[in-house]
Amino acid sequence: MTDATDLPDMEIKESWAPMIAIAFGQAIMSFNVAALPVSLSGMVASFGVPPTTIATGVVMYSLAVAGFVMLGAKLVQRFGSTRVFRSVVVLFGIAQVLMTFAPSAQFMMVGQLLAGLAASVIVPALVALIANNYSGQQQATAIGALGSARAGASVAAFLIGGLLGTFIGWRPVFGILIIMSGVVFFLSFRLKPDVARPEVKIDVVGVVLAAAAIILISFGFNNLNRWGLGPARGGAPFDIFGLSPAPVMIVVGILLLQVFIGWIRRQQASGKTPLLDLRVIASGQERAAVYAMFAVVSLEAMLNFSVPLYIQIVQGRTPIETAIAMLPFNLTVFFTAMLVVRLYKTYTPRQIARVGFTLCTLALLWLAWVVRNDWSAPVVMIGLIAFGIGQGALVTLVFNVLVTGAPKELASDVGSLRGTTQNLAAGVGTAVAGALLVGLLSANILRSVADNPLLPSDLQSQVDLDNINFVNNDRLLAVMQRTTAKPEQIAEAMRINTDARLRALKIGLLIMAGVASLMILPSGRLPNYLPGEIPSGPVRHERNGAKTVS
Repeated sequence: MTDATDLPDMEIKESWAPMIAIAFGQAIMSFNVAALPVSLSGMVASFGVPPTTIATGVVMYSLAVAGFVMLGAKLVQRFGSTRVFRSVVVLFGIAQVLMTFAPSAQFMMVGQLLAGLAASVIVPALVALIANNYSGQQQATAIGALGSARAGASVAAFLIGGLLGTFIGWRPVFGILIIMSGVVFFLSFRLKPDVARPEVKIDVVGVVLAAAAIILISFGFNNLNRWGLGPARGGAPFDIFGLSPAPVMIVVGILLLQVFIGWIRRQQASGKTPLLDLRVIASGQERAAVYAMFAVVSLEAMLNFSVPLYIQIVQGRTPIETAIAMLPFNLTVFFTAMLVVRLYKTYTPRQIARVGFTLCTLALLWLAWVVRNDWSAPVVMIGLIAFGIGQGALVTLVFNVLVTGAPKELASDVGSLRGTTQNLAAGVGTAVAGALLVGLLSANILRSVADNPLLPSDLQSQVDLDNINFVNNDRLLAVMQRTTAKPEQIAEAMRINTDARLRALKIGLLIMAGVASLMILPSGRLPNYLPGEIPSGPVRHERNGAKTVS
């Protein structure tokens, strides 16, 4: 079968004006997520909560997107991507109003929940809008531009958020998104109208199963540190035969995902509309793309949480210093996501993915080796740039693999799969980073003070060692001064805390490197052919190096 990629001379060039609305739609979502870490210290001060509570806001957003993006895809199909996109952009703007004027951390979380619900519809709508407005090489460029918009918005969020957070406050950062939501709403009138499909039915049982599974998994991971990995801790709301509910939630969520997949197969076999059309992951290559996307987004989320945590909370630096420290990474992701499209005519997805994960592994190992208490050191920048190249190439690549493997009418299903994977990965990555770093910090400190002659047990009993968290030296000093500690004992406690924090960060980076290295071999299952446009006919697969159709 001949498609548009075989006839480049006949390809009709469309205006790029609709792409501005599409790219800005992606940008407002990415700006919102990236603005949370850079606003970390400001929110902690405003709301009087620990940094892990602010991380819960990121998880609430990601949880809402991942849990309801499949429903969003069906709403896009049923009512038309242009009309639905325009409506939910308004809801996103309302969520930012709540964020900007939030009087407490609880209101902030509700704002992120509403923003996530809006994004759960925007994410699949963006893919459908690209499929409706572009084809051929323009379509491949548009997909790359979507990745660049995501990375570019992160750069802008770190820079703008850093400046405003340092000199004015964190609230105007989200106030900007109110204005941007209005801009996107008016730009949406440049999009081509598309045909609604009222015959598409909403699978309510599928929605409940998918949402319950993803919410349980995300909530479980987010509370591993607070509720306990094994036996239930004091902070757990309840226990299950003495066990923490967090890991139980994760296991139940994974089981519900299996039930959900079985339910989808049953729906398709009976000729009904499934919540997610499984043709988008029919081949091992497409499933490999999903696994790769989950891994790389998780790693990005872990790094984006770990670095601001260390710079703002541990070192007590300003948001603008955080933005400058993360700038090499964010700029590299932005340019790589935009330029990697040029490699698609020369290198296969399999080749690019292997190089990308190898580069991420080496970059994280380098960071674990060289990082000290100064993120601005040139050797640290080298590691961030290398990781940014690998991450930027991989996110755009695996999305392109999924898009090019599905027919045009399944574009919103591809979008929902992308949204579910990316946001579940972001939520899990952020939650795991928080639990991992705090857990490592606690273990390091407890080991260091156990047999320390300068810190006897009577002094240790005056400090709450059961709730160790990341704090800067000034706060630790204030805590120690309320005890009977002598000056030399306070100095020893400060030294132990400083060493333990850095050691926790280094071990965390090593674990991240291990995750990246585990994906090098599985990425060999990605397609070994050059991607083209979204097919208008059957789904294409490759077996033993040959293309087939199904």
